[in-house]
Amino acid sequence: MKGFYKLAGPLFLLIAAAACNAGGSSTMPSGGEQSAAYRQAPQAKGAGAMQRACPAARPGLEECDLLIQASNVGPAVAGWGPADFQAAYNLPSSTKGKGVIVAIVDAFDNPNVASDLAVYRSYFGLPTANFYKYNQKGQQSNYPKGNPGWGGEIDLDVQMVSAACPNCTIYLVEAKTNSSRNLYDAENTAVKLGATIISNSWGGGGGNPSRGGFDTPGIVYLASAGDGGYGMQDPADFQTVVSVGGTQLSKSGSTYSERTWPETGGGCSVVAKPSWQHDPDCSKRTGNDVSAVSLGVASYDTYHSSGWGTAAGTSVSSPLIGGVYGLANNSAKQYGGKNIWKLGKKKLAKFLHPITVGGVMGCPSAYSGSYLCMAGTGQFGQYSGPAGWGTPNGIGAF
Repeated sequence: MKGFYKLAGPLFLLIAAAACNAGGSSTMPSGGEQSAAYRQAPQAKGAGAMQRACPAARPGLEECDLLIQASNVGPAVAGWGPADFQAAYNLPSSTKGKGVIVAIVDAFDNPNVASDLAVYRSYFGLPTANFYKYNQKGQQSNYPKGNPGWGGEIDLDVQMVSAACPNCTIYLVEAKTNSSRNLYDAENTAVKLGATIISNSWGGGGGNPSRGGFDTPGIVYLASAGDGGYGMQDPADFQTVVSVGGTQLSKSGSTYSERTWPETGGGCSVVAKPSWQHDPDCSKRTGNDVSAVSLGVASYDTYHSSGWGTAAGTSVSSPLIGGVYGLANNSAKQYGGKNIWKLGKKKLAKFLHPITVGGVMGCPSAYSGSYLCMAGTGQFGQYSGPAGWGTPNGIGAF
């Protein structure tokens, strides 16, 4: 697989603030843990140093989870690229995924998405995309009105699927608006079109009904956990959905390492606990199930921005993991995060990188020091709320 991708260069890693919890702050990786090819960007803090692409969610509406770290980056492209994801997660990206349909569901239209995706894939040496765009009714016309914030989200989502699974076919289904009803209806449209994996980088509220939008057997539904620290949101908290948290990626030489991203959503939800979850400290649905990098990735956007930039948020990690499921091509046997939760200790250790450092912001005092807020406690094996069971090490867990 080495040589299949062109590295973004010079790459740089954007480091977020340390996690806040009742017992104090976690420490960040030292500069010695980064390759000399990387440098710290001006943003020194977490979500407060970034710009939300979409406003905060309101009742009945969902909002994208994209965070803009830097825009108008140049002349060199900055941020993690496909070669980093493939190497860090040991992905068979050049040989798997052909014929698998991964769908992205977002709201509103990005009229530049196809051309932006072509630039991203060309720069990183990825083959020409098998990409198709549909409206909420499944038509390849009559697209909804444009929205720059959601447009940036759309660009990031299709590019992250591409980065993990360049051979996958990508469907983009654009809901008419960002109402829960329209977005959930678009989920069913994606299924009718033939998608077997559907990634959603948006959310709002918690504990609302799914309205049948995430209930088709044999479909892998994924959703971003959110970017506000402790707590879960719909649809990530539905038991039929894989809740994807965020991590911070570092590189030293050729070795990658990760810690929790403090702003990731996750923890104990308000939704009934699935029978296949058996952790001790939460009587409700526990999140997250799995995680991936969510900070400092390269993206190309000419609708919300003016070209290359760096993006963050669990908007990154959900479509990346969607691409991993595309490589595994095992959706008929999946049900939310159930298969991951039921893996034995040996398979967990073999197929997932455990995240053992860092915590999440906003942890309730009742859970201070608990696995629900902090990685590496050992209270429930390698599991932690912020990072779930870990990040991919190949496709064996998927």
